[in-house]
Amino acid sequence: MSSNKQLIDKLHDKKSLTRDEWKQLFESYTEEDSIYAAEKARAVADAVYGKDVYIRGIVEFSNVCPNNCLYCGLRAGNKNIDRYRLDEDDIMECCRDGYRYGFRTFVLQSGEDPHFTTEMICRIVKRIKEEFPDCAVTLSIGEKTYEDYKAYRDAGADRYLLRHETANEEHYKKLHPESMSWQNRMRCLKDLKSLGYQVGCGVMIGSPYQTSECLADDMIYMGEFEPEMIGLGPFLPHSDTPFRDEPKGSYETTLFMISLCRLMLPMALIPATTALGTIRPNGREQGVLAGANVIMPNLSPVQVRDKYMLYDNKICTGDSSSECRGCIERRMESIGYKVVISRGDHKKI
Repeated sequence: MSSNKQLIDKLHDKKSLTRDEWKQLFESYTEEDSIYAAEKARAVADAVYGKDVYIRGIVEFSNVCPNNCLYCGLRAGNKNIDRYRLDEDDIMECCRDGYRYGFRTFVLQSGEDPHFTTEMICRIVKRIKEEFPDCAVTLSIGEKTYEDYKAYRDAGADRYLLRHETANEEHYKKLHPESMSWQNRMRCLKDLKSLGYQVGCGVMIGSPYQTSECLADDMIYMGEFEPEMIGLGPFLPHSDTPFRDEPKGSYETTLFMISLCRLMLPMALIPATTALGTIRPNGREQGVLAGANVIMPNLSPVQVRDKYMLYDNKICTGDSSSECRGCIERRMESIGYKVVISRGDHKKI
């Protein structure tokens, strides 16, 4: 047996590796190693969640952002973007559509738009929870204060997605403007955990300046932090950013990392991301076969979907919510999995 397969077995049994072992895996894994990891990861996911795939309906309610992250199409410095905001009634209508199509988790996502005050976010969360008490509300609206996070939680928010992007501080500085701080990003994630959210962090795989050491740091960080959700997607460039000419992240490494995260954190909720489906037509199916168990279709109004572009050529911007739902169902059935009508909460050991 190869040394990499031995490391994969060790991860399966011990749930952790040393930094050098992680580094070795990322630097030398082969297609055979990746297949081996995926088979083990899929068996682990099936043991915990069966053949169920959970769907989350994303409502992208604003593409306004004051930040200037070097990789993101929503960055404040992008003058070519057509900015928009949905109002509270628009957001509720998206959720009503989603509920009719079997969604029981709504993900409210936006840039860090200052227009949406803490009071407004809390009011929206309360409205959703009152109208749909059997549904979970996930927020993905960036870095906030502890007090903000507590207010959202008190209003009824169940989950919060905040990709850490990289657990290596020097790498973080190369992806973000000086006004943003890795220490603050880490503080946010700790605050969210302390408030009892189901917390999601995650990585852009293949982002500029990322090394095997960076990926090793990410795995160590996630193993210690134990997020309930892990978002892993390949870096995809946007033509109106400083990283426009950078190469795409590796599809293969993304799948491999999904498998490794499943082996390390068996209970995690791991999406097969839209970015995976963008980089490869059957990417989301392969993500599920590598260990993912969540798909996140778009519930935003079709007329604004092509304005929420974190990267170029994002898929499904022209499909209605019902078309997205039907497409995902067929895709999952084609690989032996089924979309379930469920909040799809994280399972505790």
